[in-house]
Amino acid sequence: MSLIGEVAAIHAGQPDPAALVGEFRRTHVLIPTVNDTLLSTELGGIRWLYVFTDEEALACFALGRGAEPGDEWQYLTVSGARVLDVLIPAIEGPTGVALDAGSEQGALFPPVTGIVPDRVAIDATPAPGGGTSDRTSDGISDVSREGERKWA
Repeated sequence: MSLIGEVAAIHAGQPDPAALVGEFRRTHVLIPTVNDTLLSTELGGIRWLYVFTDEEALACFALGRGAEPGDEWQYLTVSGARVLDVLIPAIEGPTGVALDAGSEQGALFPPVTGIVPDRVAIDATPAPGGGTSDRTSDGISDVSREGERKWA
C-alpha cells in the first residue's frame, strides 16, 4: 500500500504503524523552505518539521497559511528515510514530522523509538556507557531535488 493509503488506513481505524513508517521511509516527500530554512513549528516542546506527500498537499497548506495564488514556495524533495535518519538527528532538540499538515489526512511521526534513531528518540532507553542504542538506515537511496511551485 502507498504512504497515502497507509495514512488513510489509520484514519479509518485500521492502523499498521510498522507499514506506515516503512512506506514513509520509502517515499520521496516535499519539505518547504523559507530563506533556506526548513519550515517547522514548535508545540509542546517538540519541533514539528512540515513534510508533504505531493505538491497538491503542499499547495493546500500554503493557501491555508495565506499564500496568494501565484505565490512561489520553494521546497526540497527527499526520501522519508533521509528525513528520519539524517535531518531529524541534525535538528537541535526533539523533532518529529507533521505529514500533510492542515489536511484531513495528515499524520504525525513523533520522535520516538521505531521512528527516529534511538539517539534522538525522546523515549529511548540509555545504553550502557551513557549513550543510546542506534538504528541504521535501511539503505534506501535518496534523490534530493529542489523545486518551486506557483500556486494557481
